[in-house]
Amino acid sequence: MKELKAALFDLDGVVFDTEPQYSVFWGSQCRLYHPEHIGLEHEIKGSTLTQIYDRWFSGPLEKERDIITQRLDAFEQQMQFIYIDGFEAFVSDLKKHGVKTAVVTSSNVPKMESVYRQRPEFRQLFDAILTSEDFAFSKPHPDCYERGAKRFGAVPSECMVFEDSINGLRSGRASGAVVVGMATTLPVDTVRELSDVQLTDYRGMDFEKISEIFARFTEK
Repeated sequence: MKELKAALFDLDGVVFDTEPQYSVFWGSQCRLYHPEHIGLEHEIKGSTLTQIYDRWFSGPLEKERDIITQRLDAFEQQMQFIYIDGFEAFVSDLKKHGVKTAVVTSSNVPKMESVYRQRPEFRQLFDAILTSEDFAFSKPHPDCYERGAKRFGAVPSECMVFEDSINGLRSGRASGAVVVGMATTLPVDTVRELSDVQLTDYRGMDFEKISEIFARFTEK
């Protein structure tokens, strides 16, 4: 039986319940610049800012990128970073039992500085924090989770990935990790298609239970 060596967490919608806030921000920008594409703010979930700009704000809209970035920076300064129910107890129990923990996020360093200011305890919850600056390729490429596993001397098949977005789930699955789909942002049926097990929050989840799930999907 393989040992669970590391738990790799996306940030928004997985550690923090921030996705509704981002939907508000990107909804306002998408209605302003792409009124013809209803629901675009939901399609871009899990994309990096670069990916969003390259696909949706190129050509004539490229000149709008600076002002959108300024609006986003201001928005993130006032965001509320509220943990998904049960997360702190769950991640602390994992660490107590020797499982390495990491944030693997498409967010950048300036965004994380906002997190640290509001949540000074945040860094102590994890053994590593990897941001967009640490990756050669963005989700859904598996690069970020391959690097997350490597940080702990592991391979992805010895890890569990916790994700909520389409791109993130695809990234975790492509890496070969056991994927936990967090149904915090998208409907559970959508998340189910790209994950091994689904959760709505972490209440009642601990090292023993997650280890049983991991064993179920890694038994030979």
